[in-house]
Amino acid sequence: MAFDERPRRNRTRARAWALQVLYRWEAADSESVLDALETTLANRRVAPACQAHLARVVRGFARHEETVRAAVSEALDNWRIERLARVDRCILFLSVTEMLFVDGVPPAVAIQEGVRLAQRYGSEHSDRFVNGVLDAVMKARTVVDER
Repeated sequence: MAFDERPRRNRTRARAWALQVLYRWEAADSESVLDALETTLANRRVAPACQAHLARVVRGFARHEETVRAAVSEALDNWRIERLARVDRCILFLSVTEMLFVDGVPPAVAIQEGVRLAQRYGSEHSDRFVNGVLDAVMKARTVVDER
C-alpha cells in the first residue's frame, strides 16, 4: 500500500490558511482572531479537509496568545516583537502555537513548515530569520522540559 500524502498536504494548506487568518486579524484592529477565522471560513473556499487543522491552530493561538507572544519575544535577540514584519510575526505565532499547543505536530515539523511559509510569503531573508527564532524557541522549550 502506498503512503498517502493527502493528510500532510492538507495540514500544509491549512497552515497557509492559518497564516492568512492571523495576518487578517493583525491588519484589522477591530476583530478578534476568532472573528477573522469565522470571516475567512464564511467568505473563502477553504477545503473541508483543511478546516480542522486550520481551526485547531487558530483556536490554539487565541487560547494561548500571551504564552506564544512571550515565547517569540524571549527568542528574539535585540528585537521587539512589534518591529517584526507582520508576515514574519504571524508565521512565528503560527509555528510556535503548533510547537507548544497542537498535539501530533513534532517541533521539527512546525519549524520546517514555518520556514516554508517564510520562503513563500516572506522577504528574501525571512526563512533564515524564522528558522533561527523557531530554533531558539525549541531549545528554550527543551531546557524547560529537562528541568
